[in-house]
Amino acid sequence: MTSTPGAEALTLSQLPLFPLQTVLYPGGWLPLRIFEVRYLDMIGRCHKAGAPFGVVCLSEGSEVRRLDPGAAPGSDGFAREVFHPVGTLAQIESLERPQPGLMVIRCRGLQRFHVQRRQQLPHGLWVADVALDEAEPVVPVPEHLANTRDSLQRVLQNLQERDPTHLEQLPLQPPYQWDDSGWVANRWAELLPAPPELKQRLMTLDNPLLRLELVSDLLDKLGLQH
Repeated sequence: MTSTPGAEALTLSQLPLFPLQTVLYPGGWLPLRIFEVRYLDMIGRCHKAGAPFGVVCLSEGSEVRRLDPGAAPGSDGFAREVFHPVGTLAQIESLERPQPGLMVIRCRGLQRFHVQRRQQLPHGLWVADVALDEAEPVVPVPEHLANTRDSLQRVLQNLQERDPTHLEQLPLQPPYQWDDSGWVANRWAELLPAPPELKQRLMTLDNPLLRLELVSDLLDKLGLQH
């Protein structure tokens, strides 16, 4: 994985991808159990180099590579894997090997990227040339959405009180950015009982204030905000 010369590190070439049936948001935390050969090697290399990989949300196919009995003659025989073109860089924060052939990692979401070109290698790993999004601007939480932020603070407090011995496993991790509309919207979107397609659409919105307003509307409809 290298930066494209002259692009001021705004593009990455041959970024390894991990297609999942979930959405990673910038600033979010993602635990993963790695057991497929195509990912064991990739995660090991990324961890050793301190390099990120890309998380993209599947729109077709499963997280584990499966044979397709109906595959066309001449194909590789595996089921199709189709994923959305906007994903998030993931930085490995911890890695454990509880047994041979298994890794348990925790990743932190960095910035979003747009896939420009993608390629699946012979052993199944996807790599892509991607354009990195600029860091999202900090937009203060407006007064009419303050209750959405306050509700999230209460959720975190309840989680901390429920199991104070495992704070590092909570879905909300510091640094807490309570007056950042994008950060509050992202944390709520991760917690919402919503399908991946909806979470993907929220993640790709460029306007953090609009994202927070849509999340607030969803919370009201679900009766989760008071």
